[in-house]
Amino acid sequence: MDEKTGILEGINGPEDIRCLSIEELGTLAGEIRQEILTVVSRNGGHLAASLGTVELSLAIHYVFNTPVDKVVWDVGHQAYAHKIITGRRDDFHTLRKMGGLSGFPKRGESVYDVFGTGHSSTSISAASGIADARCLKDDDFKVIAVIGDGSMTAGMAFEGLNWSGGRKKDMIVILNDNEMSISPNVGALSSYLNRIMAGQQITKLRTKIRDFMKTVPGIGEHVIKFARQAEESLKAFIVPGILFEELGFKYIGPLEGHRLDHLIKNLQNVKALGRPVLVHVITKKGKGYRFAEEEPSRFHGIGSFDIATGKSIESGTAGPSYTGVFGRAMVQLARDNPSIVAITAAMTGGTGLDQFARDIPERFYDVGIAEQHGVTFAAGLATEGFIPVVAIYSTFLQRAYDQVLHDVCLQNLPVVFALDRGGIVGDDGPTHHGLFDYSYLRSIPNIVVMAPKDENELQHMLKTAVECEGPASIRYPRGEGIGVPLDQTPESIEIGKAQIVREGADVAIIAIGSTVYPSLAAAQMLAGKDIEATVVNSRFVKPLDKALLCEIATSFKKIITVEENVLMGGFGSAVLELYEEAGISGVTVKRLGIRDEFVEHATQDQLRRKHGIDADGIAMAVQKMMGE
Repeated sequence: MDEKTGILEGINGPEDIRCLSIEELGTLAGEIRQEILTVVSRNGGHLAASLGTVELSLAIHYVFNTPVDKVVWDVGHQAYAHKIITGRRDDFHTLRKMGGLSGFPKRGESVYDVFGTGHSSTSISAASGIADARCLKDDDFKVIAVIGDGSMTAGMAFEGLNWSGGRKKDMIVILNDNEMSISPNVGALSSYLNRIMAGQQITKLRTKIRDFMKTVPGIGEHVIKFARQAEESLKAFIVPGILFEELGFKYIGPLEGHRLDHLIKNLQNVKALGRPVLVHVITKKGKGYRFAEEEPSRFHGIGSFDIATGKSIESGTAGPSYTGVFGRAMVQLARDNPSIVAITAAMTGGTGLDQFARDIPERFYDVGIAEQHGVTFAAGLATEGFIPVVAIYSTFLQRAYDQVLHDVCLQNLPVVFALDRGGIVGDDGPTHHGLFDYSYLRSIPNIVVMAPKDENELQHMLKTAVECEGPASIRYPRGEGIGVPLDQTPESIEIGKAQIVREGADVAIIAIGSTVYPSLAAAQMLAGKDIEATVVNSRFVKPLDKALLCEIATSFKKIITVEENVLMGGFGSAVLELYEEAGISGVTVKRLGIRDEFVEHATQDQLRRKHGIDADGIAMAVQKMMGE
């Protein structure tokens, strides 16, 4: 780790910044930005949002008596500066590394991390609960929720505002407005602001003023130009204030989010109000790093990169990503089938739908950070004969479980769920691992649950899903594919049909999705120890291939199932249930997968090794089973 110099070297907690001058705080902001940039360029992480909140983080901890006063961060993408100035400066180089600091606020990591986050739009509700707990305990401290503008597109944020404003408790909401979430924000608010400023009376008045100013020699045109530039700021100044005031909040702002003197003075005034207050702060995503300012979406969440050029450092793998294969297959299938539409929840690039959005914009929908709405919106489209493909990370679809069950599956509508980041995700940790979808989907009637062994099978499963005439899900992992050749044309797979991909006489390994190739590698290792394994690519979690799996159970006395999912209610449980229903006995089945625990952050390879679902772990489990 590089030795730190300057003011940052002496910052071990918020108390150390409260004795600094405004000028020193400005210098410290620059040092913190450089520290974030240095570490994220090595480790990867959420860069742009955290660069934009350095001054805001400093101002909050300068004005409020943290950790007595409670600060709840939304999502956590914006909290790196917060981590650095709350006693974790010396450990910041371990960010997102195995055993190191989490990339998100985490209660077990620091007393300053009041509420664990990772998914968006939770801060206002959590903060309101803390505020009411303060009253129940007759305690005295401030509660501050920091929420990004992208998170304000989710219904939960407005539920929290509605509740908190009506409670009239002493609570502060800071809206960090950088005009962008991950993908550009969508929704009615910006259209509403435009409509307000374009109304008939304002338009007439504006025309009269412009016509008059044109008659003023020398300065008229300059004033008109300034007025155009100021118009967007005027809209933001007038209308959001009305909106939040009607919800019960005193509206303050918009404030310049990189002016420490303004932030500190206003927060000091707000601190004394003793009622629900919303402070609207304007920041720049990627502030201080040119490449992140110019491409905030790319630098939202990024792997290792070269600081001097902004270019990503190649991992050395050659295979196309699952996300990329999905995106290309979507365009190919949609060109042939005009009923296919694509839906994402503020993750156009992250889910591989950017090409679809460019090529077929009339059938592409980004609903913002609103997974519940997105799923039911898809259900509505499906009732009118369309085939919506809803591309959402596995972990984020958890937010819309009720909509999947009631609005899609209960009505048996042809909605396809493309679950990116299925299984172990890696450095983002427990809030982002997609380890529950087999379990929470397979228990729902009507839905087909699939997982491809490689990127080529993914495109065939997508074709299968859009033609199955009912609810279907396909989950696939984060990162590069296996590198297999891709067929030119996707073809449907028989629903519920598994395949034997390797034959052996001693033991059967029944694998699903990303565990198939590690199972094949394990079988090769076992062959060197005179253990011959049959490997089955199940392909379907639901329905299972009853005929083949029962045949396997009659041919082998020892069977191992492998999945990158929690064991509770997962794929292995489905196989056991099948054998129980079929009355099969006399066979020993061992399930490999994730035990009843949350998986922490580390690389995908490290975590697969730790939980025994890599080739070595599978081979070791087979050897132990055969020895028994």
